[in-house]
Amino acid sequence: MNRRTLLRSLAGTTIGLPFFEEMSLAATVKKPASEIPMRAFNVFFGLGIPAPLQKEGFDGVMEPLKPLADKLLIMRGVDHVRADESGINAHFDGASAAFTATRPDGEAKSGGASIDQLLLKEHYPNGQPKGIVPTLVAGTFFRRSRVSRYVHSYKEDGTVAASMQERPMDVFARVFGRIQGVDEASARLKKSVLDSVLEQYQFYSGNRSPLGVESKGRFKDHLDRVREYERRAFQFEVDQNAPDQPKPSELPHGGKADPGGQGIDITLEELTREWHLMSELYALAIQTDRARFGSLTFLAAGERIRLKGDYFYNGEKRYTFDDPGQLRASGDKGCSHEWWHKFREDKKNEQLRMHAHMKMREVAHFLSLLSADDCREANGKTILENAMITISTESGDGRHNDTKRELSGVFHAVTGAGGRLKTGEIIDVNSEGLDVYNTMIKTTGAKSELGPEKRDSKLVDKIIA
Repeated sequence: MNRRTLLRSLAGTTIGLPFFEEMSLAATVKKPASEIPMRAFNVFFGLGIPAPLQKEGFDGVMEPLKPLADKLLIMRGVDHVRADESGINAHFDGASAAFTATRPDGEAKSGGASIDQLLLKEHYPNGQPKGIVPTLVAGTFFRRSRVSRYVHSYKEDGTVAASMQERPMDVFARVFGRIQGVDEASARLKKSVLDSVLEQYQFYSGNRSPLGVESKGRFKDHLDRVREYERRAFQFEVDQNAPDQPKPSELPHGGKADPGGQGIDITLEELTREWHLMSELYALAIQTDRARFGSLTFLAAGERIRLKGDYFYNGEKRYTFDDPGQLRASGDKGCSHEWWHKFREDKKNEQLRMHAHMKMREVAHFLSLLSADDCREANGKTILENAMITISTESGDGRHNDTKRELSGVFHAVTGAGGRLKTGEIIDVNSEGLDVYNTMIKTTGAKSELGPEKRDSKLVDKIIA
C-alpha cells in the first residue's frame, strides 16, 4: 500500500488512513525516513508566560509539558522587539510576531510569511499531494478585534493562509468532507461520511484486503474513531436532547464571542470540552495525512474571558477559578487578562500561575495526541518527533509599560523536526526570534528566510541537533 492511500467518494469525501506496516516498503527502501513528509504547525496560546516564571522550568507553570520534555526544546530569551508597532501593545504586535518574527501590516495582515508557510513553499513548490488540505487553521478563542490575535499562519504577502475554523463541525467538514444533499440536522446525524466510502471499507476489511490481521484491526478502529468524532462534532451543534452524548456547544462564535472587548463568562468545563474536540480533530487530520501545514490556537492574544470552575491536574484539585469574584470587577476588568497586567516579580501571582498552568495542560493535551503509539511512522518515531511543531505566545511580560521587557523573553518550544533540532533541553537562546526561526527553517534544507532580504541572519547553533 502507498503512504498516500485514501478512501475517496464521488461526493467529495476523503478519509485519510493512519500508518500501516504495509505502507512501509521497508524491504525495498533502504531509508524509510525518506517516506516521512515535511510538516510544520504553529500552536499559539494567549497572554503568554512572564519570563521570570519560565526560569522555574518544569517546577512551575510548565509542569504539564514535563511528560513530553524529551520531545521538546524549550527556548527562553527569544526577542521579538523588532516587531514592536508604535502605539500598540504586545497583545497585537507580539501575536503578529509569533511564528513570523515581523510586525503587523495593518489589522488583517502580518509583515510576512509564517514558519509553516515558508516551509510549505520550499518543500512543495508544485503543491502538496492530492487529498491534503492546503493549510488547516483552527482554534478555540474569543477575542477577535484584529486578525493576528487568533490566526497564526500567513503567506509571503502577509495575508492569512486559510480561513479560520472555529467550530468542531467545520473542522471535520474541511478535513473529511460533507455528504451532499443532506440538509436536515436530524438526517445528518443518521448518516456519516463513512457511508460514502462503504465499498472501499468493505474491501480493506475483507478477505482480499492487502492488510494483515493487526492492520485490519487498526483500520476498523480508525474508522470507528472518525465516526465518533463526526458524531461529537455535529451533536455539539444540532442534537439538543441526545442521551449519553456531549451537550451541544454553548460557546459563542463570531461576533457574539467578543462583545465589544468586554469579555464573556465561561466555565473551565465548557472551554476545555470544546477545545479537546477541536484539538483531537486537528490531530486526527495530521495523523491521517490530511494536513501537513497550518496553525492551532488555544485562546487569543489578549483573551478576555471571565473563567470559573475547579481546576484539576493529574487527578488533584489545584485551584478554583473565579476571575470576576477574585478581581471584584465586571466587564473587561473582571477578565483573566487582568492577572497579566497585575504581574509583579516579587509577588506570588497565584491566579496568573494557575491560568498559565492550565494553558500548558491544554497545549500538552494536543501534543500528546501526536505522541501516541498509533502515531508511530516508518522511521520508528512518532509524528510529534518527526514534525516541526512550534509553540509560542504573544509576550514575555503582561505589563504594557516597557516594550523591550514585554517583547523579550517570549516563551517558545519546538519539537525535534525529525532529529534536526535538539530536544530534551531548556536553553537560554538569548537571540532574536528572526534568527531562531531562520535557524529552524535552515535545518530542513530550505534556502528561503523570513525577514528583510538585506538583513544578515545569524545561526543559533545551540538549538541544532
